[in-house]
Amino acid sequence: MTAILEQIKTVDPQETEFHQAVKELVESVTPLLAQTPEYVMAGVLERLVEPERVLSFRVPWVDDRGKVQVNRGYRVEMSSAVGPYKGGLRFHPSVNLSIMKFMAFEQVFKNALTTMPLGGAAGGSNFDPKGKSDEEIMRFCQAFMGELHRHIGPSTDILAADIGVGAREVGYLFGMYRRLRNEFTGAMTGKGTGWGGSLMRPQGAGYGCVYFAQEMLATRKTSLAKKTCLVSGAGNVAQSTVEKLIELGARVLTLSDSSGFIYDGEGIDMEKLAHVRLIKNVRRGRIEEYVEKYPQAIYTPLTADMESNPLWRNRADCAFPCATQNEINEPDAYHLINNNIKLVVEGASMPCTPRAIEILMGKRTLFGPNKATGAGGAALSGLEMAQNNMRLSWTRAEVDERLQLIMKEVHQTCLDTAARHGTPGNYINGANIAAFNKVVSAMQDQGVV
Repeated sequence: MTAILEQIKTVDPQETEFHQAVKELVESVTPLLAQTPEYVMAGVLERLVEPERVLSFRVPWVDDRGKVQVNRGYRVEMSSAVGPYKGGLRFHPSVNLSIMKFMAFEQVFKNALTTMPLGGAAGGSNFDPKGKSDEEIMRFCQAFMGELHRHIGPSTDILAADIGVGAREVGYLFGMYRRLRNEFTGAMTGKGTGWGGSLMRPQGAGYGCVYFAQEMLATRKTSLAKKTCLVSGAGNVAQSTVEKLIELGARVLTLSDSSGFIYDGEGIDMEKLAHVRLIKNVRRGRIEEYVEKYPQAIYTPLTADMESNPLWRNRADCAFPCATQNEINEPDAYHLINNNIKLVVEGASMPCTPRAIEILMGKRTLFGPNKATGAGGAALSGLEMAQNNMRLSWTRAEVDERLQLIMKEVHQTCLDTAARHGTPGNYINGANIAAFNKVVSAMQDQGVV
């Protein structure tokens, strides 16, 4: 199957993140393909690595000075074999086609693991919400939706939130969609609870990540209670991960953003987490502000020339990378091992480099890949859609119960699939093979389309 990798590198040599995502899947499913010649004859891999549709468009908008700014918008609709496209929107200066394709590719398999009938997509823009006024963000979101509304809908492509897209952005985007389409439909998830959103939707990815970690530890007859944890990021996924870890009795030591990280040896409790939310969600500030109120904490700035992130040099039991892709590299992996880390669970999409994963798993570190651990966010999006379709609103307890059951099932599926294919305890292989089989089975049933 190396021919597939060489092909995509030849056609799109600059798309390194996408190459990385495809390589991980191919390595897991190559033995399966060798035993299933009909998959090879049907060209399933060749079809899966080529998006069904790629949209690229300009987004002109007016800033507060009255000057016209132009950004680039994307939507990559990767696969609709299992159901309508579903995936996040990311607003960040780093956004490019490679990142959009890797996110969409991962989302195909992440959604397949949730047991819900959803395909995979991703989109976004190189627009940076940081430092922008609410009015500028509203004008940008309205301009972005002015193009994208033609290509989305509850039975076609459903949008969700990702980095740089929170409740504020979802509100502006959905408002413009409703106006342009003259319909109030579930074309987006992450909406406000007063107008179609689901309770616990913002917590889905973080809670799901922790529920998966809990199941992993149970296989070694232990739990998260009294475990010390390193968490990176300070956005929605990181915040909800910390919240659930605290509820389950763990002690969280770190949080970070692009400027640096804080280490609080006393542990981040619910009161401190509420202050982080004030800093990040209300003030739109930087994580270093944490030490102004809690001076016992230590703030360490990060610079682009660092070969590794000093956050991962702190001693702890568990690590939850919840910031961005490839944030844990080879030196970071060695630091984690040398500092007693026994469990690494990915909260962000593809936050560990291939070499880092190889090192961690080589030392028998429990490793939870985001395809599986991130299924909670996809699942909660699906549950929001279900409530929209039925015009119902479930209680928080009902949503949480469904999420726990889904994550328990995802974990068991990964575990059983890995064992059946001769790699017991390898959650990467388990997640990749189980999701691949589901998507390919749907493709085979529907013919060559």
